[in-house]
Order: sequence, then C-alpha cells, then structure tokens
Amino acid sequence: MDYLWTPIILISVLIIVTLLVILVDKLLGGGGERKITVNKNNVVTITGDDTALNALTNNKIFLPSSCGGKATCGTCKFRLVDWHEPPKPTELPFLSKDEIEEGVRLSCQVKVTQDIEVQVPESVLNVKPFMAKVVEIEQLTHDIKRIRFEMKEEFPFKPGQYLQIQVPGIETTRAYSIASDSKDLYHPEVIIRLVPGGVATKFVHRAMMVGDNIKITGPFGDFFLQEKSTRPIIMIAGGSGKAPIRSIIYKLMDQGFPRKATYFFGARTKKDLYYTEYFLEIAKKYPNFKYIPALSTPLPEDNWDLDIGLITEVVSRHTDDLSGHEAYLCGSPGMIDACIKVLKEKGMPEEHIYFDKF
Repeated sequence: MDYLWTPIILISVLIIVTLLVILVDKLLGGGGERKITVNKNNVVTITGDDTALNALTNNKIFLPSSCGGKATCGTCKFRLVDWHEPPKPTELPFLSKDEIEEGVRLSCQVKVTQDIEVQVPESVLNVKPFMAKVVEIEQLTHDIKRIRFEMKEEFPFKPGQYLQIQVPGIETTRAYSIASDSKDLYHPEVIIRLVPGGVATKFVHRAMMVGDNIKITGPFGDFFLQEKSTRPIIMIAGGSGKAPIRSIIYKLMDQGFPRKATYFFGARTKKDLYYTEYFLEIAKKYPNFKYIPALSTPLPEDNWDLDIGLITEVVSRHTDDLSGHEAYLCGSPGMIDACIKVLKEKGMPEEHIYFDKF
C-alpha cells in the first residue's frame, strides 16, 4: 500500500515549496503593497512587481518615454530621494556624472521592490492623455509633413514643448515638438520628418489619414521660451527642428517682437527648405526679427545666392559678442553640440543656452 502514499507525499512537498516561494517573494518585496511618494506630496500605492515608469503611468503620472520603456531614449528620468542603487549599464549613456551622484535614474529601469520617494519635474504632474483627430496633413518637403490635430478639450502648452503620439496597433510612442501657436488650445500641430526604418514616422508618412483618431500625451519638456527674459535671442534649427522654433516665433509675434531675434535655419539643398518665404515675410513686418536660411551643399540647379556652409559656420559669420544673448537650439545631438561650442566661443553663458536634442 506504500505506493498509495507516493502521490500524497509529492503533493505535500509541492504545497510546501509553493508556500516557501510565496514567503520569500513577500520578504523580498514582491507582490506586496508599496508606496511611491512623488515630490513629497503625491503618494501612489502599487501592488505587483513593476517598473517605476509603468507604476507611475498606471497612476496617471506620465513621465516622457518615447521608446516605451526600452532604455533607448533616456527621457524618463527621475531622482530617487532616499533609496540609491547604482544605475544599470543600460542607463549610463544617458546620465551625467552629476546626475548619477544625485540619484537620477531612468524610471523604466527601476523596479519598485520597496517604498520609494522620487522627485520629478513639476510640469510632469500636469501631463495627461488626450484623444485627437487628424484634421490636416500637409507635405512640406519630400520627407517632412505637418500634422494638425483637433482636440475635444483644451491642450495648453508652452512654446517649445513637445507631445507624444501613440502609434495605433503597436502601442509604440514617439515624441514630437509642437509647432503651433500656443494661443490655439484645440489644434496642436507637429512637423515630422520621415526617418528611414522609423516605425512611427513610417506610419505618419504612409498610413496616417485625415479623420484618424490618435492618442496623444503631453505636454512635456523644459525647453520653452523664457517669456520674462529681455535678452536678445539666437535661434538655430535644422530639418524638423523648425517645429518648436515656429511655436516660439508665434509667441514673439503675439508680443510684437519686443526684443531682437535672429533665426538661423540649416539644410543641405533647396529641396530641404520650407516656410522660407513665410519667415522672410515676418522679417519684413518686424524689424527686430531676422531670418537667415543656409544650405550646406547646394546643387547647381538650386541657384542659391544666400548663405552657404554648415550652420555653425554661418552663425559664426553673422554674430559677434553674444555675452548678453540667449539661444534656443533644436536638432540632432551633433548639430546642437557644435552650436553650443560656437555660442560659448562668442561669449554666451551656457546657462542661457536652451536646447532640444532629437
């Protein structure tokens, strides 16, 4: 009859092992209730084993994350106040030495296994999701489109900030600067360049249609016009980097251009330029505004008789002492780093250089 006891013994062992696993999991913080204190005042309670990014998102605190939590964009930063652990290797390319020492982490790489206190930009607490309808699509160049959305509720933002678009069907989000007038709270616009191999830009350029309903989250970003400043402005952009600068210029026009502003825009050939006549007309209307488009490699058929060269060379030729100025830069990391170097050589303090890399 001993063989009758064998299944009972096996079942008993399995039950004991299961109970031990549950006990160890609870001792290690898994599966239990934990709290995330945000900016001292906001407390959210979570259960289960998840990343801080997902936990905050599920509690309607939306940190930017254009890569969807894959640690490839570096935008979902927050600061761990009490509980510090070394960043993972995946985080190191996005964190400076000072940030690491201050406890800054990528929230998508932090597992919430105990109560934690975090610090996020105050502007993040105003971010929320919206449903938007595509009401206009305009082809600006061979690889750049302007998309205009219509919202059912107000979408307030500061000139220079960005929003995130969720690509239907694949739950992928991507960040795009807002290109429209901040006075219009119901029709945000974005300017999107087709990126070879880019899932989101491929959708926008080849599949998005007027009438589509798109999930948008925002606004995000600490790059925006410093409206209380009286310093003259230098603006530099290339490609789709014209988007936030366009929004900033709308605001400056609303103010009547109370301070001088020079806008440098760089492209390779004439086919990569857009809104040229529009900004030249603004320059005619407002004496304080100057628009300087430049081509780095113009073609013979372009018949280009304006500035030629890399945008950094053009900026250097047209400026002298910039110690009393401030700058707004938008473009690729390489372009922005090169522009910062030129501006600092011209005397501009680094704390007066605002930029948005993408």
